[in-house]
Amino acid sequence: MNTTLRLAISTLLAGLISLAPSAHAGTKTSKNSTPKTAAVNTEFAHFSQWKEVAEFIAQMETKHGMNKTDLETSFNQIRYVESAIQLIKPAPNGKPKNWKAYRARFVDNYRIEAGLAFWDLYGDALARAEKQYGVPAEIIVGLIGVETVFGRNTGNFRVMDALTTLAFAYPDTPTREARMKFFRGELESMLLIARDSVVDPFSFKGSYAGAIGWPQFMPSSIRSYAVDFDADGKIDLIGSPVDAIGSVANYLAQHGWKAGLPTVFPATLVNNENDAGKLNEALAQGLKASYRLEELKPIATTANPDAPTQLSYGLVDLQNGLEATEYWLATENFFAITQYNRSYFYAMSVIDLGKVIASARVK
Repeated sequence: MNTTLRLAISTLLAGLISLAPSAHAGTKTSKNSTPKTAAVNTEFAHFSQWKEVAEFIAQMETKHGMNKTDLETSFNQIRYVESAIQLIKPAPNGKPKNWKAYRARFVDNYRIEAGLAFWDLYGDALARAEKQYGVPAEIIVGLIGVETVFGRNTGNFRVMDALTTLAFAYPDTPTREARMKFFRGELESMLLIARDSVVDPFSFKGSYAGAIGWPQFMPSSIRSYAVDFDADGKIDLIGSPVDAIGSVANYLAQHGWKAGLPTVFPATLVNNENDAGKLNEALAQGLKASYRLEELKPIATTANPDAPTQLSYGLVDLQNGLEATEYWLATENFFAITQYNRSYFYAMSVIDLGKVIASARVK
C-alpha cells in the first residue's frame, strides 16, 4: 500500500477511535455478517405488563437482589423492535450457498486498508495478545475486521430494546422456545453488566441481536471472556480497541485455540463411490476435529506436505452455488473460530482476511 495513503487511513481511524463512546462511562454504545446499521423500527409495547416479563423481573429480584420497582421502570421504557424480528428470521430457502460471494463481501480492499491501519496503530497490543493467549495477530485482526470493519459498524440498536424483543416476542420458528431462553439469559447478563458498572443499561447500542462493541460480544460473553487489556481499570469493548483485542484473543483461547497449530489445509475428495457413506458421515461430524489424516485417506487427502499427521481434523465443505464445492481439512483452531460464529463461511473469511492483511504488511 502507498505509504501516504496508509498514513492517512491510520489518522482517520485514530480520529474515529477518539470519538468512540465508552459504555462504562455511561455514554451510548453483534455477532454476525448480518446488518448492524439497518433501520430501527420501534414502538412501545408496555412490556412491564406482560406476564412473562413480570416473571422475569421477579426472578431478577430473587436471584440477583435487583429492585423490582427499578426493573419495572426500565421495562416501561423498552420499545418493541420490529426490524430485529425481521432480521432474526431464517433466510428463505431456495438460493444456494456461495462461498466465493460471501468471501468477496468481507475480504475486500476497504477492509484490507482499514486492517492495515488498525495493525499499524495497535501492533504492540496485538503482539502482546498473541504472546499471552497464543492467538496470532492476523486472526484477531481478521475477526474484528469481519465483525465491525474495525469499529466502524458496531450497530445502532438499543441493546435493551433488541434483547427484550427477542427474549419475549421471538418469531414463530421451530427453535422459538430455545432462542427466547437464550435471549432472556443475555438480557439478564445485560442488566447485571449495567448494575455492576453503574451504567444506564439504555446507553448501550449494538446489533439487532444485542451484540456489543468492536468485537460484537453478546452480554454473557462480556461477563465471561472480556478483559481489561489496556489496564485502565475497566472493561470497555466500545471505546477501547485494546480491550477488544485482548478479549477476542481470550475468547478464542478459552474455546479451544492452541498456540502454534495451523487452521486449514486444502483437500481433494477421493473418487470412490463405495465410500459415499463415509464422506457424508465425515461432513456431518459438526464443529469439531474428529479424524486423523490416515482415517480420512479413503475419502479426502491434502497435497500440502506441511499437514501434521498427529493432528485431528474435520472435513469442511464450502459450497459455491452452481460451481464446484471446495473442501478443506480443518484443525481444532478452525473450529475454535466457529465457536464465535457457528459458520464455516465465517471462520474461513476471518482466516482469509487476516492472512491477506498480514501479507500486505510485508509488501
